[in-house]
Amino acid sequence: MSSFNWQSIKNDFPILDNSRREKPLVYLDNAATTQKPLAVIDKVDEYYKNYNANVHRGVHSLSVKATDAYEGARETVRDFINARSVRELIFVRGTTEAINLVASSYGGSKIKQGDEIIVSEMEHHSNIVPWQLLAERAGAKIKVIPINDHGELDLNNFPAMFSDKTKILAVGHISNALGTINPIKDMIKEAHKHNVPVIIDGAQAIPHSKVDVQDLDCDFYAFSGHKAYGPTGIGVLYAKEALLEAMPPYQGGGEMILRVSFDDTQFNDIPAKFEAGTPNIAGAIGMAAGLEYINNIGLDAIATYEHELLEYALERAADHPQLKLVGTAKHKASILSFLYDGVHAHDIGTILDCEGVAIRTGHHCAMPVMDHFGVPATARASFAFYNSRADIDALFKALDRVKEVFKL
Repeated sequence: MSSFNWQSIKNDFPILDNSRREKPLVYLDNAATTQKPLAVIDKVDEYYKNYNANVHRGVHSLSVKATDAYEGARETVRDFINARSVRELIFVRGTTEAINLVASSYGGSKIKQGDEIIVSEMEHHSNIVPWQLLAERAGAKIKVIPINDHGELDLNNFPAMFSDKTKILAVGHISNALGTINPIKDMIKEAHKHNVPVIIDGAQAIPHSKVDVQDLDCDFYAFSGHKAYGPTGIGVLYAKEALLEAMPPYQGGGEMILRVSFDDTQFNDIPAKFEAGTPNIAGAIGMAAGLEYINNIGLDAIATYEHELLEYALERAADHPQLKLVGTAKHKASILSFLYDGVHAHDIGTILDCEGVAIRTGHHCAMPVMDHFGVPATARASFAFYNSRADIDALFKALDRVKEVFKL
């Protein structure tokens, strides 16, 4: 076991000191959203208390300070994912909006009747539905990379899926429903052999592993702040500068313009061209604080510790014959998705909540994954660096209560 000081880290998260139903809170729903450290809470609080103002156009000191903090957050993101320039970073509401932006702006201008869009069977709905809507509008076709029964992408026929009609590949970095870590760098290389751009849904990857967009050579990368210890309602679209320059605006309004008349409109430079209206200023500042918090701990240390938690959870699961894992990929992030001896996932979640253990139950916005495994839902425990072996022990103790209730 590593010397990772999870207890010291846990003390930074006020909510984790709470109780639920007179039991200590054990929070294992980190793939849905992470809790927020004081470093993030204090940054957001400081903004609203001390320099709340709109950004970019104000000349008064509050606006100048808010602008500096907002654009400073963009630089923090640039450094975190190793983008070449802050011009390649668009602040959005989250991963979902980032993908919709690409589908609407890039896809709407590039994808025509008869063209093809490749997605995978394990995608979150946010990386399926925008492409379906685009395909319906344009008369394009969706092609699907299948998964195997371990929950891994079946890439045997992947190169043959490309044709001169293929216009984009959309794939998740890590599956939110299964924890599978996809070989996206190899997939990007293959797509680029066919001159096909790639958008990566990185929502589950950003808080768990180092992401270097230049090394990946991806064309688009999307993620959300709230899954990386930041606030909700804020996220990032990374895109190569040349692509953003060529793409039409996603929304119209203030900030994204240079000049407006009733004869024509001249659009602002990137990234402002894609940030219409007053942005989530506090959210961007808080997201940057979350990324800085991660950096202070170190992504290598985080990845090692969370893998140890997953290995321990798998050891405990092996002692529960009633538990069936869904998603047994060789390369997995810290997600344990499972069924429990015919008990519906929602019943599992309700009983665990009574024991103070918070997990996620349902289809996890990944219905095609559930269809593949022939189940309506799974129970999912997902771990973060403030969790411990004691939290995993509490999970399995709570599962013993499920056995008692259902007389298994």
